[in-house]
Amino acid sequence: MKKILFSLAVFTSAMSYGQDCSELFISEYVEGWSNNKALEIYNPTSSSIDLSQYMIIRYSNGSSTATTQNAVQLTGTIPAKGVYVAVLEKLDPNGTGQNAPVWDSLQAKADGFYCPDYNVSNAMYFNGNDAVVLAKGTINDIAGAVAVDIFGKIGEDPGTGWTADFPYVNAGAVVTKDHSLIRKSTIKQGVTDPLISYFNPLGEYDSIPPVIYIGTQLYGNWASLGTHNCDCNTAGVEEASIQQVTVFPNPNKGEFYVNGTLDGARIEVLNSLGQIIKTVKANGLTKISMDENNRGLFFVRIHGNDGTTIVRRVIIK
Repeated sequence: MKKILFSLAVFTSAMSYGQDCSELFISEYVEGWSNNKALEIYNPTSSSIDLSQYMIIRYSNGSSTATTQNAVQLTGTIPAKGVYVAVLEKLDPNGTGQNAPVWDSLQAKADGFYCPDYNVSNAMYFNGNDAVVLAKGTINDIAGAVAVDIFGKIGEDPGTGWTADFPYVNAGAVVTKDHSLIRKSTIKQGVTDPLISYFNPLGEYDSIPPVIYIGTQLYGNWASLGTHNCDCNTAGVEEASIQQVTVFPNPNKGEFYVNGTLDGARIEVLNSLGQIIKTVKANGLTKISMDENNRGLFFVRIHGNDGTTIVRRVIIK
């Protein structure tokens, strides 16, 4: 594999400062136990955006340079005021150790899976002490890429991770390892300056544990993945409502509910091949029952009466 150095100097020369609500940025960062890694990317604009123009780059353990092995090209499209959830591709239920599978509940949140082989691309293997960059460009021309958002501080090794207290390294509780960080609603654009003096994780993000106990049962704490509350969102009443749709329980055993849609919205259930296998009309809290032959990962696509469309993931065991 050809390796191209992507250094701070390149970032500085290619730096672009945008206007509020004009460019993609990271809206949620999940650094969960084991291989539960995810990034949610938010589109604050009024138009859909082709993700093939963007990539994720990881700067590991204080490195100030990156190669093509540290980057991965994104795919898919983000709708206006919508999000895209990228999840580490560890899906083998029999995997152990470094190949342990991502939990089902996090798989259900994914819009795309990335980096199944660490030796090919390790961009999604961040672990709390790595800077992560969302950049516009391609991995075939990393030197020409433009940073649109930077999580962490490139070139700084914070040890276990960045902390809650100044100087945010070796002071206070670590909040970037074994945590999820949700971008504050007041943030309207990404960080594009690679020469920041320090990274204050709680300045722009709210930090929550990635797992929670309900009784003695452990659950993934990523219910917020799939939607983002941002002051950029000036959607109409119906669009704002449909963006709050929830699908639960998830995973489930063949019966689940869709909540948050307006009456009359069309709900479609699609299999992993994109085939529509069930269509229903929303009527308040809408119950959907699947036959016993339908098991695995499915997509719930909701069409609002004003043309708004969103997609949710659901796992049926």
